[in-house]
Amino acid sequence: MTQYVILRDLAIIFAVSLVVILIFHRVRLPALPGFIVAGVLLGPNALGLVSDVHQVEGLAEVGVILLLFTIGIEFSLSRLREMGRQVLAGGGAQMILTVALSCTVAIALGVRWQVALLLGFLIALSSTAIVLKGLTDQGEIDAPHGRLATGMLIFQDLCVVPMMLVLPFLSGQAKSGAAGLAFALGKAVLVVIGVLVLARTVVPRALAVILKTRSRELFLIAVILVGTLTALGTAAAGASLALGAFLAGLVISESDYGHQAMAELLPFRDIFISLFFVAVGMLVQIGFLRDHPVLALAGVVLIMSGKTVLAAAGPALLGYSGRVALLAGLGVSQIGEFSFVLAREGRGAGLLAEGLYQTFLAVAVLTMLVTPFLLQGGPAILDRLDRVIPLDRLLPGLRQDAIAAADQPLTDHVIVAGYGLNGRNLAAALRSIQAPYLIVELNAQTVQQARARGEPAFYGDATREEILRALGAERARLLVVAISDPTATRRMVRVARSLNPRIHIIARTRYVVEIAELTRLGADVVIPEEFETSIEIFARVLAFYNVPRADIEGLVNQIRASQYAALRGGDGTARLSLGAVAGIPQMAVERLRLTPDSPLAGNTLAGTGLRKRTGALVLSVSRAEQEITTPGPQFRLAAGDVLVVVGQPQQLRAAAALLAGETAASTRQVAEVTDASPHPKQTPKT
Repeated sequence: MTQYVILRDLAIIFAVSLVVILIFHRVRLPALPGFIVAGVLLGPNALGLVSDVHQVEGLAEVGVILLLFTIGIEFSLSRLREMGRQVLAGGGAQMILTVALSCTVAIALGVRWQVALLLGFLIALSSTAIVLKGLTDQGEIDAPHGRLATGMLIFQDLCVVPMMLVLPFLSGQAKSGAAGLAFALGKAVLVVIGVLVLARTVVPRALAVILKTRSRELFLIAVILVGTLTALGTAAAGASLALGAFLAGLVISESDYGHQAMAELLPFRDIFISLFFVAVGMLVQIGFLRDHPVLALAGVVLIMSGKTVLAAAGPALLGYSGRVALLAGLGVSQIGEFSFVLAREGRGAGLLAEGLYQTFLAVAVLTMLVTPFLLQGGPAILDRLDRVIPLDRLLPGLRQDAIAAADQPLTDHVIVAGYGLNGRNLAAALRSIQAPYLIVELNAQTVQQARARGEPAFYGDATREEILRALGAERARLLVVAISDPTATRRMVRVARSLNPRIHIIARTRYVVEIAELTRLGADVVIPEEFETSIEIFARVLAFYNVPRADIEGLVNQIRASQYAALRGGDGTARLSLGAVAGIPQMAVERLRLTPDSPLAGNTLAGTGLRKRTGALVLSVSRAEQEITTPGPQFRLAAGDVLVVVGQPQQLRAAAALLAGETAASTRQVAEVTDASPHPKQTPKT
């Protein structure tokens, strides 16, 4: 009957979680804190609806292992090199400062140094799941503070492994002292090296053989087997399952099949992580919160404010503005999911007394519940704080005076906000026509590199009125906002319009929904990345079919004038009619989503035979926040991809049927029609 008990408990958990999450959705609250609230309600300290909490905790541990596994897949050596400064400097400073200060305060309060160090570990870690989900939902993952927060989280995830290795020595369970700790760390290093060797040699070849079968089931089993064997191997070597899970993910990420593995594992990870947060909520004692509300709230305020300032110190030293540094610090100010794992281990080892353990649980859960609201309201909070204490004065950072401000008395010039790829290309174009321009950028290192190349680049936060004044916004002809921060873009447009009613403002945004708000704030032109890439692709395809340039430009202008309504569709199936375009009667562009059960998932474009079997042509593929333009024949599709496909109506219907796994006679008939139609390299009859 044991299996029925756990099934009944799971049914109750999912039922209550469903109700709570629906309520959270109705009031526009994030889902992850809802699972914690559901756990609090279900736990033995509240309604007591779950009979066996320990079995749920066992399933929750699987969620932690899967989380580390998928973090390893997302984490790669190339990504570490790309974000090296944010990871090492930002993350390292945050961890060292937080652990040091927390440990010092705990010792001053009379806590043993071993317990104080464990408390420093628990406080220093942040919630990867909540922060990355919140930043992604708000489109701020690529914003300066989003990249900084991500770098800190990556460094924290790497620190979990040595923390787990140190824990037995803090509790006194390992009797060999410093020599034993050094031996354990050395063994872990050898395990890491061995796994990396396997990642480069054995695993890619094995997965390649399995993929030749074109069986999703075999591929999923192989991925899980790699993760299981690696985790068990590290555990047998004296390290932790957590280390093994992370290394297993790293093995997959270094192969060519990381994206497909992530797509297959995400549903399982999300389910088990949900159970983990429910299990965390079950641990909270309502009576403790009722009896010690001041202690719990004071702990939340002290930890979150302290972590915010300490986490902002590293970015400030890297040259980021006070506002960006504090936004990043605010994002990682909560206590993380791995802290619960460490706390449970510390409690079992006798390091944490029951009262201290319950205090930690209450404070940690409350910080997680507050975090989504801080991520959403952080910019407004810092705006109010900036009126009282200028943030750049609070965290001045290390910046060279030569790049601190712009003093060139230009008139009728262009201000370029942001010196990423778009900013660099725009600067090159302006330089080629000898138009005067100034560049303002928040990354001090980028400014230094630009000035070394002779660019008129200056350090500054262009959301601030004094920075725009220093750049001569009142005299400028044009402001181009080329950054990836939606909140900062809105502030920049509003401030610039208030300074100069005549300035022409062009703003870049990632999402079409931002167009109306940016236009209301004063932007003259808003360019959404979401659809401009699609417009460029199909314009070139139409030109390839010898469609007159005037017809193409008329179609593009019509789409932009309608604020891209023709390309929008919440279900990914928006259709754009091209029947009025001369030269291609009844052609259309359609967005088709690749479902998880599609037989095309995991195959290359050439392997699917989509072009040959249906006549439809794939223009681009949207994957998460990435747009892959003109994918080659060896490009491998993954579940969740959105394919932008061009063709005649019957060809698009056949393509949709093929993606859904249907092989009806109608599909073959369409292929026959396609074979009889003009070849793309021929000039279609008009």
